[in-house]
Amino acid sequence: MTMMLKTPELSRRGLLAGMGGMTFCLALGTNGVSLVSEAQANTLANAQVTPWVRIAPDGTVTILTAGAEMGQGSMTGLPVILAEELDCDWSKVKIEWCPADPAVYGYKDPFGPSQLMWIVGSRATQLYFNDLRKAGAQVRKVLIANAAQKWGVDAATLKTEPSVVVNPANGARLSYGEIAAFGTVPSPLPEVDPKELKARKDFRLIGKGVPRRDTPLKVNGTAQYAIDVKLPGMVYASTLHSPVHDAAAKVWETIDPTAPAAPPESWNDAEVKAMPGVIGIVKLPTGLAVVAEHYEQAKAGRAALKVKWAKAKADGFDSEKALESYVKIHDDPNAQVAVLDKKGDVAAAFAGAAKTYKTAFRSDYGYHAQMEPLNAVVRITGDKAEVWEGSQAPDESRKAVAKALDFKEEQVDFHQCFMGGGFGRRSIGDYAGECALIAKGINRPVKLIWTREEDMAQGMFRPQSFQCLEAATDASGTVTGWKHCVVGEGQFLLITGIKIPYYGVPNQHIEMRGVSHGIRLKHWRAVGHVFNVFAIESTVDQMAADAGMDPIEFRFQKMAIIPKARKCFETVAQMCDWKAPRPAGRALGVSISERSGSLGAGVVEISIDRTSGKIKVHKVWVAVDGGVIVQPGPARANIESAITYGLSSVLHERISMKDGVVEQSNFHDYNVMRMSDLPEEMSVQFVDVDTRPTGLGEIGNPFIAGAISNAFFRLTGKRLRHLPFTPERVLETLKA
Repeated sequence: MTMMLKTPELSRRGLLAGMGGMTFCLALGTNGVSLVSEAQANTLANAQVTPWVRIAPDGTVTILTAGAEMGQGSMTGLPVILAEELDCDWSKVKIEWCPADPAVYGYKDPFGPSQLMWIVGSRATQLYFNDLRKAGAQVRKVLIANAAQKWGVDAATLKTEPSVVVNPANGARLSYGEIAAFGTVPSPLPEVDPKELKARKDFRLIGKGVPRRDTPLKVNGTAQYAIDVKLPGMVYASTLHSPVHDAAAKVWETIDPTAPAAPPESWNDAEVKAMPGVIGIVKLPTGLAVVAEHYEQAKAGRAALKVKWAKAKADGFDSEKALESYVKIHDDPNAQVAVLDKKGDVAAAFAGAAKTYKTAFRSDYGYHAQMEPLNAVVRITGDKAEVWEGSQAPDESRKAVAKALDFKEEQVDFHQCFMGGGFGRRSIGDYAGECALIAKGINRPVKLIWTREEDMAQGMFRPQSFQCLEAATDASGTVTGWKHCVVGEGQFLLITGIKIPYYGVPNQHIEMRGVSHGIRLKHWRAVGHVFNVFAIESTVDQMAADAGMDPIEFRFQKMAIIPKARKCFETVAQMCDWKAPRPAGRALGVSISERSGSLGAGVVEISIDRTSGKIKVHKVWVAVDGGVIVQPGPARANIESAITYGLSSVLHERISMKDGVVEQSNFHDYNVMRMSDLPEEMSVQFVDVDTRPTGLGEIGNPFIAGAISNAFFRLTGKRLRHLPFTPERVLETLKA
């Protein structure tokens, strides 16, 4: 079966005219978003109306999805949820991407009042789950009602099989396509009581492993990425920005492509314009764009630019010196402090402690390293603009383009494309906004492609941090007091994962001390969880070792661990045969983390080459409580992907800066994990629970650092305290 992936226009007239069959729409009215009939939609003169589900007389069921696809499976996973309650034959389903309209197709921001379409932070499945189930159940009710009317029977006596309404009394059957040919959609649609939704035991699609719809397209080469888009008259652009960062403190929240930051002051304009194929140079608020007939020509022009840049905020910045300065900020009693969590009487817990612990940790900047270079295509026609981009947040990209062109958002049509990796970087529309400015300046359709060197230099990094943890235990060894201070840049990005909801420490004080260097920062596959969980779990392991206790038993007996976390530990301990002897030169380490509602306990088995300082991870086991698993195969693959990402960042990846300039430029000096470095075994097991799905795209990442660090201690008696664990740092630790 072929699949169409397209973005419908936002015009109600264009959407609802001539569709045939039965159309179920989403309408944004005074009472919020609701599923409505086409007839009802046409009466809502002041409402935005767009389709959600269409059933054609041939039985095809078209479901729109907000699940931007970057390999994780959301594009398929969200329609599966709706199709389950609709009781739809999956082979008859077509999928289309929905418009970039968060007011209609978005979810409620868990951290604010806005509607968002951001597919970040493992949000998609858990935040759309209930609404999609309700919508599917409503459509199913309508189909049953139409069949009941045709047969002259009570709707309550009918049931459904995949894409068929059945009358058990006489065996009569009507396919969804047959019903669509004569059926009507009532106004308003019938309400659905949560008790009417399917029981888990009755699921036909959820948890059963349906075929992903993006896989054939990627195999046969027909999957459309923005970098594949070609338009008549299109030209190519390559940008150059100041090598010194100049970012606002909350750079991840919004991007204004018209706001100047370290702009170019002068450059060799005539020389570059005279190069073969170069059409022009467009000055941007934050840099320059060389435009040419072919990309290689644009890239050559970019390489030939000689630019004098305005002074930037990060001028003179040294990442190593900054990291050391964080220690002084932590010790400064007058430093500005943001208290993140406070429980009990921490001072009393430490004053009355039988023993106290104090440990310090550091972490470096990290780069997203997404496979596909950042790119976008923009075409401007009169007072309309079209954008082709693979975006984790199409609403943000649409907003950035509208801002760049001084358009209303309704004047921008966004065409979602596949993505070759995102990891949080593709959730902000800075490069799409730049592409719009270039298209406006050159008056032709433009494809902008950032070079890898440009992306790395302008990377929106995971922040670096310094952390100090203190713990207090009573005479029985029970942990009674906990203090955690993180110092660094990035605000919200810095503090994710710093709380310990899975441990029942009665007295806690958790704080952040922020700085601002002007470095571009962004959400990065679990972001702060990586370094915060590393510090937390290393400290817990240290206390367990000091007490002479098994690290898992210590958590059970001395940390008042919550039952679901205990279950994860028990499961992973069984998976890896925790107490069994290991081969000579190998050891296990364990850690736990929460992320996006999921809990994951993980174990690694490592060895160390004491000559080279290289850590080899041989095996990884992880047990995850992630609620109901919608797509078992992609869910497992997501966690394996996050494990790999975590291993790469923990063992290899490091961004450093001197004089405000990133020292790394490509993958020859920004080391990422190679296939030969992968563990020989990765085992993932889901704890069987019947709760709403939680986020799985990142939970495999945060536990890695702590688990490796703890295994390292078992082999050497020494602690690694600075991420990443490069061979040089390993050797230094061994010699210390």
